[in-house]
Amino acid sequence: MKKIIIYTDGACSGNPGPGGYGAVLSYGGREKEISGGELDTTNQRMEMQAAIAALEQLKEPCHVLLHSDSAYLVNAFKQNWFGKWLKNGWLNSKKQPVENRDLWEQLLALSQKHEIEWIKVKGHADDEMNNRCDRLARDAVPR
Repeated sequence: MKKIIIYTDGACSGNPGPGGYGAVLSYGGREKEISGGELDTTNQRMEMQAAIAALEQLKEPCHVLLHSDSAYLVNAFKQNWFGKWLKNGWLNSKKQPVENRDLWEQLLALSQKHEIEWIKVKGHADDEMNNRCDRLARDAVPR
């Protein structure tokens, strides 16, 4: 299995409001930047969309080290929130529908295709790759 390093970030101007996402994929000394944006979204959706867009770039099952500053995204996988959501019919602990279910379902499908290690990084700190993704995300916000 190829080992891919991915960094992701999302940004939103207003929450909700116009938003963007950015990601950098690294493999074998090569890097690929991706980004995109939406007119009406939330920061959480852009964090998730960054991971989805990056994972969709992979043409075969890979071992992925996915770095994100989103506790929402990382904890859903590290703490197996999915198990509870699926067991409860996509209801959260407050018996309310899980927000962003459409994106969670995409992430769940992608996580079953790849072997992913979810790594939480501190946002807006000294992590060069996280800062790079933040710039990509902010630059992708529709104006």
